[in-house]
Amino acid sequence: MNKLTQAKSSWAVAMVIAVGALLGWAVLQKDKHQVGDEHGHAEHAEPAESKPPKGPHGGRLFKAGAHALEVTIFERGVPPEFRLYPYQNGKPMAPDQATVKLTLERLGRAPQVIQFKPQGDYLLGDAEVVEPHSFKVSIEAVQGGETHRFAYEQEEARVTMSDAQLQQAEVALAVAGPARIQSQLSLLGEVRYNGDRTVQVVPRLAGLVEAVLVNAGDQVRKGQVLAVLSSPSLADQRAEGVAAQKRLALARTTHEREKKLWQDKISAEQDYLQARAAWQEAELAEQNIRQKLAHLGIAATSHGNLTRFELRSPIDGIVTDKRITVGQSLSESEHVFTVSDLSSVWVEAPVATKDLGTIRAGLPVKVKASAFEAQAAGTVTYVSALVGEHTRSATARVVLPNPKGLWRPGLPVHVEITSGEAEVPVAVQLDAIQTVRDWQVVFGRYGQHLEARPLELGRSDGRMVEVISGLSAGERYASKNSFVIKAELGKAGASHDH
Repeated sequence: MNKLTQAKSSWAVAMVIAVGALLGWAVLQKDKHQVGDEHGHAEHAEPAESKPPKGPHGGRLFKAGAHALEVTIFERGVPPEFRLYPYQNGKPMAPDQATVKLTLERLGRAPQVIQFKPQGDYLLGDAEVVEPHSFKVSIEAVQGGETHRFAYEQEEARVTMSDAQLQQAEVALAVAGPARIQSQLSLLGEVRYNGDRTVQVVPRLAGLVEAVLVNAGDQVRKGQVLAVLSSPSLADQRAEGVAAQKRLALARTTHEREKKLWQDKISAEQDYLQARAAWQEAELAEQNIRQKLAHLGIAATSHGNLTRFELRSPIDGIVTDKRITVGQSLSESEHVFTVSDLSSVWVEAPVATKDLGTIRAGLPVKVKASAFEAQAAGTVTYVSALVGEHTRSATARVVLPNPKGLWRPGLPVHVEITSGEAEVPVAVQLDAIQTVRDWQVVFGRYGQHLEARPLELGRSDGRMVEVISGLSAGERYASKNSFVIKAELGKAGASHDH
């Protein structure tokens, strides 16, 4: 009985040990497949058996007999580059004992061949591995006199969508190609009165306000009475004018009489000459007072109220400011009305000193309202010759037609100045640009695939943007509603696989 019990206990212990060993092996296998690379990037989910194991440096480890090759992409503090580590019999092999050629095949690109040279304890590729890291890789390695070939594929920033799916999502495609780009400078400006068509109305004569006939906002015509004043000094000037007219009439009559008497040999020539001089002096005096009254817009007259002075509008326009009330005593230089012709306005915008070299009179301009949907075209008519001491900027001015009165003084606006035009070999629609990670991209269309293409961008005119690198002429890309592709990429998970 004791022997039987002892045998059962031994069998139970053996079973426990076997189960523990099996569980330990399973955990080790699981951990082996969960090892991350040295860059800290997550990888695409693939069947474990389809991927090579990880090497000591976190890269893909390819084995062929006694030889092995670890493939990594290194990018800490340097542009992404291939670094390869050769092994023989499980131990590091001197890099100069291996010769490797690597070929990258990308969507829509010609194959790229990368050669390697020894660098420390690894082989360094001779070309940058540009983003995205989405390609097929073919490797030909010569180690210990033996040639081995390896291959793998990885995807990044890529989604698959059929033409029907694109149509359903209203995603439009366009072709990158040459375009004429207008270089534009965008400024913040403000609508102002047209200084050439704005008048500050002053009485030019001291007096008391008897009546005010217009209000701010009223439309007035040239010569229309704005206000009526009573001015004692005007009465004096008018009286002087009347007296001058009478003296002139008397002097003219005397001159004509003395001339006839002289011609008839009745009076001396001296009397005639004195009469003519008196007539000329009276004429000058009358002309002087008449011009003074005309300057005030007043005719010399002896009829009616000599103190009545009518203040009239000098131009057609709108009363934009009124500073006068009935009973007010005005000085001759007091500003009482502003009348402005708003059929045209000025748009003024500050220009930073760094942009002054590109701004000049005559450049075309597009003005857009900030508060509502409205825009108008014009040209730069003036750029100030001086730079503000405090603002460190100059002023650009645009004269803008305003027949409907839409552009009101004080309105903030955006001013887009076209400073030049250039033909560029490759351009895309500005609306197609999206941001993925820290890239500015368009999504290239290759068969059923859409893949992010990081771009280096140049000049833009608000509609098209120059592509300096990242996309070639003739390549198709998602233009309208490209954000749908970005959303799909987010759903799929934009992994960065090394």
